[in-house]
Amino acid sequence: MLALSRKKNEALVINNNVEVTILEIKGDQVKIGIEAPREVPVYRKEVYLQIQQSNKEAMDNAISQENMDALKNLF
Repeated sequence: MLALSRKKNEALVINNNVEVTILEIKGDQVKIGIEAPREVPVYRKEVYLQIQQSNKEAMDNAISQENMDALKNLF
């Protein structure tokens, strides 16, 4: 992990096309702005993890359904 110190209105650039700017600092809370191309998804980590879990469950269900269909075709 790369740890950087930034002050208000300072930014960092990721992969030449994503810019993260510190907008505001209040106590232990930091407000950031993210500029990225539309095709680059940006999620809060807790939302990203929920999406990943939902995708895994959907895939597990699809695989189970495929297995059930395959078994039905055997008989």
